[in-house]
Amino acid sequence: MDKKAKARWLKQLHQWHWVSSALCLVCMVLFSVTGITLNHAAQIDGEPKVEELTATLPEPLLAALNRQDQGALPQSLRDWLSQDLDIGVDGREAEWSGQEVYLAMPRAGGDAWLAIDRSSGEVLYENTDRGWIAFLNDLHKGRDTGTVWRWFIDIFAVATLLFAFTGLALMFLHARRRPATWPVTALGLVLPWLLIAFFMH
Repeated sequence: MDKKAKARWLKQLHQWHWVSSALCLVCMVLFSVTGITLNHAAQIDGEPKVEELTATLPEPLLAALNRQDQGALPQSLRDWLSQDLDIGVDGREAEWSGQEVYLAMPRAGGDAWLAIDRSSGEVLYENTDRGWIAFLNDLHKGRDTGTVWRWFIDIFAVATLLFAFTGLALMFLHARRRPATWPVTALGLVLPWLLIAFFMH
């Protein structure tokens, strides 16, 4: 490769490399830290906070509930839950049976559920908060984080690949002046496989 072509490639690769590194910086730190916390989940104590609540549905709302047997809860019932009990259900699909209506509300870092008895109108609600570490771990895994966050993880992964491959291309262009480049790269490739072969059961 002649000097002018090499200079053009270097300029272009440096630009893509720093842009992708800037895009990935915060997320790479987050995903690296949560990789450690996930790897040591058994050693990191986290006491979940559980909130329980009971109530009785007003008769008009119970009647509205019993006129329905699928889909989301009636809007009037959702408004009552939000205003009187501070429970937001956001039009989630419920599970309907002859005896009760059950609504699962999992989220990153916690869980919640709501059950309504269709004959008595008794409302049971439980909310579990597992703390910030659990929240960040769930962001790492994409667990109960929604479609937008899962798309974000995919885009971040593509940007990280771009960062890695532009770094590889820069190493290739600088390799002549840095003789340790390929031995160290080969070590990074072989070491994980050696660990898998000899230390994983």
